[in-house]
Amino acid sequence: MSVKVRIPTILRTYTGGQAEVQAEGTVLSEVIDSLEKNHPGIAARVLDDQGKLRRFVNVYVNDDDVRFEGGLDAATPDGAGVSIIPAVAGG
Repeated sequence: MSVKVRIPTILRTYTGGQAEVQAEGTVLSEVIDSLEKNHPGIAARVLDDQGKLRRFVNVYVNDDDVRFEGGLDAATPDGAGVSIIPAVAGG
């Protein structure tokens, strides 16, 4: 399954400045593997040392937060939009 992944500005150095890239996978973990294959280094910014989603990175498939849809096992249907959104803190 092919999905469109929206890349936040802070991670665009891994995608050559592209704001949106294509990736393959039927579940989120496969999509992240596909991203890593084509854009080395990006997975380490999304996943922690245990291979889980980083605490301060939110990922959505279409409009659904994957933390409530199975995490890395969340389905990524063909043509879906995946958004990676790092949390921003400040005052």
